[in-house]
Amino acid sequence: MMLSPDQADPDLPWGQPDPETVLNVIKVECAADAPLGGDAKTRSAAPPALTREEKRRRRRATAKYRSAHATRERIRVEAFNVAFAELRKLLPTLPPDKKLSKIEILRLAICYISYLNHVLDV
Repeated sequence: MMLSPDQADPDLPWGQPDPETVLNVIKVECAADAPLGGDAKTRSAAPPALTREEKRRRRRATAKYRSAHATRERIRVEAFNVAFAELRKLLPTLPPDKKLSKIEILRLAICYISYLNHVLDV
């Protein structure tokens, strides 16, 4: 039997017009699926086993983890910037106090190293 998109199948829980009826049907179906025997206190709903990826995502979602990660990242970036500043001090430029971008520092270092190799070879 084909249904049009605006027709709901009355046999399906979500086909019920009342949302409360839908929830009641779902609760009854879930209770029917629960194992029999023992009272509700002894029957605990065991969470489904999580994959390694899901565990990792949950751990990374905590505020403590994010805060620690942000701190590590700030330290890493600061060390990176200090290394560029030290490299910049070793390179000759005109004027000497000219502000260079990181890519300009790397390109200038490559050229300067090539120049020094050429000087040693001559």
